Amino acid sequence: MSLISILKKKNKKLLFTTPSHSGKLCIYHKFYQWYRSDISEVDAYDPQEALENAEKKAAGIYGVKHTHFLTNGSTSGIIAAVLTCCNPGEKLLIWEKAHPSHENAGKLAGAQIIKYSLPYNKAWGIYEAINNTEELIQKHSPKAMIITSPSYEGIASDVQKISKICKKYGVFLITDEAHGALYPFSDNLPQSAVKYADFTIQSLHKTAGGINPTALLHNNSNLDAAKSLRLINTTSPSYPMLATIEANINYLNSSKGRKHIEELISSTTSLKNSLKNIEFYGDDVTKILLKRNGLSGFELSKKLFEKFSIEDEKTNEVSTMLLTGLGTSKEKLLKLQYALQKLDKAI
Repeated sequence: MSLISILKKKNKKLLFTTPSHSGKLCIYHKFYQWYRSDISEVDAYDPQEALENAEKKAAGIYGVKHTHFLTNGSTSGIIAAVLTCCNPGEKLLIWEKAHPSHENAGKLAGAQIIKYSLPYNKAWGIYEAINNTEELIQKHSPKAMIITSPSYEGIASDVQKISKICKKYGVFLITDEAHGALYPFSDNLPQSAVKYADFTIQSLHKTAGGINPTALLHNNSNLDAAKSLRLINTTSPSYPMLATIEANINYLNSSKGRKHIEELISSTTSLKNSLKNIEFYGDDVTKILLKRNGLSGFELSKKLFEKFSIEDEKTNEVSTMLLTGLGTSKEKLLKLQYALQKLDKAI
């Protein structure tokens, strides 16, 4: 029985349990169906029945040893991975400008945090992929290393090569793949880390159409990450959220979902090919990192917002980045294309 089936079954019961709204009281009426699905106690951290089956099925889909559903974002997955493989005093390599969860995870584990730098691309105002993994490992002898691939802007590292280096020296590789949840389901996107890293963390809500803050922790090591998750996660998880994770993965793996991903790739590729005076950059075609000679990134961002009500995801002095995902329709991209064409002609 799936998680969604259990939620539907519970709706028919007379509940004298938590949560106290009992699926009847709906303080915010627009979320009525959500309240009706919000049940208590299928123990998420000693997985049984539906949740256990859903996570096992997910692990099979991704080709990993274990997959854990996360309802506290990729942050909880990063922290759990570090707690699982790092003991107090052991060295943890992290990028100096990484997401705060990387350093926070090291602190919680009592690890000795060592920060590394990445090559900076001045022409685009972004950081490139790591290119000195073996040198860093030889110099610092860490217990574990965290890399971010892809970056916010869609710069992907050679995770297979990095994994081989880490295995050579007995270093655990943790990959923050928060922005790469679509990668396992298309050959036209960068290589996913799920089959190579010891731990891979993905955010379903960032690009794969999931709700905030659903995410996944994939474990290919022989260590038990569930113990670490029990230390940091609530014992009262949101079962509607867990059910959406199950449905989300099933959709991504379906022929319809895979077709959806290819349509997104095709639409973003068409947009980029249609704009000859706009420059684009990155390894992930679904990330729209762009710049236009004569405009700073901030100026371009401001014009898109003020003239066309288009809000970007991230901007620097040189370039602007617009995030797409499964919720980005062809019509939405055509509106962006029109706006960029109008701006281009006005310069």
